Amino acid sequence: MKFENSEAFAEKLDRQDSLNHFREKFYFPKHTDGSDILYFCGNSLGLQPKTAQDATEEVLEAWKTLAVEGHFEGSHPWISYHDELGVKMAKIVGAKPIEVVAMNTLTVNLNLMMVSFYRPNKNRYKILIEGGAFPSDQYAVKSQIEFHGYEVNDALIELHPRNGEDNLRTDDIIKTIKKHGDEIALIIMGGLNYYTGQVYDMKAISEVGHEVGAIVGFDLAHAAGNIPLNLHQWQVDFAVWCTYKYLNSGPGGVGGVFIHENNFKKDLPRFTGWWGYDRATRFLMKDTFEPMVGAQGWQMSNGSIFSMAGLKASLDIFELAGFDNLQIKARQLTAFLEFLIENLNLDDIEIVTPRNPKDRGSQLSIRVKNNDKSLFDKIRANGVIGDWREPDVIRIAPVPLYNSFMDVYRFVTILDKTMAKGN
Repeated sequence: MKFENSEAFAEKLDRQDSLNHFREKFYFPKHTDGSDILYFCGNSLGLQPKTAQDATEEVLEAWKTLAVEGHFEGSHPWISYHDELGVKMAKIVGAKPIEVVAMNTLTVNLNLMMVSFYRPNKNRYKILIEGGAFPSDQYAVKSQIEFHGYEVNDALIELHPRNGEDNLRTDDIIKTIKKHGDEIALIIMGGLNYYTGQVYDMKAISEVGHEVGAIVGFDLAHAAGNIPLNLHQWQVDFAVWCTYKYLNSGPGGVGGVFIHENNFKKDLPRFTGWWGYDRATRFLMKDTFEPMVGAQGWQMSNGSIFSMAGLKASLDIFELAGFDNLQIKARQLTAFLEFLIENLNLDDIEIVTPRNPKDRGSQLSIRVKNNDKSLFDKIRANGVIGDWREPDVIRIAPVPLYNSFMDVYRFVTILDKTMAKGN
């Protein structure tokens, strides 16, 4: 599509957008003048679906009127509440329903997966991660290494871009995996780097990881609900994600887990709990653990139903919109944002996110050279919520479910004016 740098063109794109009405299904924070905030922070916390309150109140009503019987009665019994969520998330991450479960929170799930899938031995004990991984992933990985009695400086392999570059090259990732293949027990990377917005070639990484005998897992915190995924076909061993970013479940929302069906029959160690026990015989209260078949067998405690209610509301909207449709709009929104930023012709602005659409999702990381957070604060004062990352990057996430082309145009106009005043 050939873009134009004008308000009229942005309005035209919104009129042509068949998904534009989904914007009305979400609440927007208000600016001081009463207008909707320009919200581009769905990569940190998605907006609240207007139906989330109804979904939560349904749980409250069941608790009020059914009490403990709410586990088995009502329109959405709590004992199986997560089943519907797993089916709908499976479509979003490209998995079979039996391979997906909603449970716990992201870093808890990452640690639980490493209990099963990080199995170091004398010769193969190293973990490969991206050097710029989200800090929580680094903490979890390092703690697992130390828990098994290894030294982080020895057992951790970190991937870094080449000098002068912001993003990792797939060839370099593959070369590093092959170089250390005999030593790597586990590869755990983000599907999409939170800082740069780069999408990694998960299919290629999985293939070469398995070739050298490693287990391959991904943290999809910034990928689930954002980019096309095909975890089952890619033969990913496991993946974890949060649901409060692009999946709009609310702060601290329930996490998601994928475990490839190839691993179900393996004798994998795991931490166990009552909710992972075979549902058909769970209430016989036996003292020997018999797991459910599938990812649900990794559950430990009964689900947080109030947290799941917000996710249910959002996933229902995803179903109505259609994920393929959302992907088309996401690429157009992000490309329009890129076009407008480039048309500013400002030397102090640089986009660090990859330019190829297949290598990014609904996020552009914008380096504002020779500026500090005071610039971002001024943009915020003008009615924009984005995200600042030290030392000089503004992350902007145009989310197709609720952002418009006019949102994008107005943001870039504010950025231009703010940069001009700052200089």
